[in-house]
Amino acid sequence: MTAQHELELNETELVALARRLADRVADGGVIYLEGDLGVGKTTFARALLGALGVGARIKSPTYSLIESYEANGLLIHHLDLYRIAAPDELEFLGLSDLAAGRFLLLAEWPERGGDALPVPDLVVHLAHAGERRRLHFDSRTARGGAWAGILSGEMRA
Repeated sequence: MTAQHELELNETELVALARRLADRVADGGVIYLEGDLGVGKTTFARALLGALGVGARIKSPTYSLIESYEANGLLIHHLDLYRIAAPDELEFLGLSDLAAGRFLLLAEWPERGGDALPVPDLVVHLAHAGERRRLHFDSRTARGGAWAGILSGEMRA
């Protein structure tokens, strides 16, 4: 299943969108965040994690590759694969163990993880559009399609 939606938002709207997504992903899933450096992937992830109830300081996993949290019974794993040269470098992370039970996986730079990552429910492509950000949602599952459709509709309303 593939469905696509597109929005153009400023940073405040981007944060609001990520917070709205928190209501939808409380049961878990897999979200890929794609885009150039500085486009807002980590901003989006931090807003989403904060809205899910992560009370700790939300660090970028750029150097650690993964930061894991627990909020309201949901295990959350935030990956940043920018520094990965090849997917086989991910073996030591134990991704198969992370993707067990009720979990949410957010992956920045997922293209570097190849087949080592689970199939996403939703891919959020972020791109610069002047002072704004263009978001393109590509859902890969029925759950991801529902998330994208609702979010796209809410932001246009």
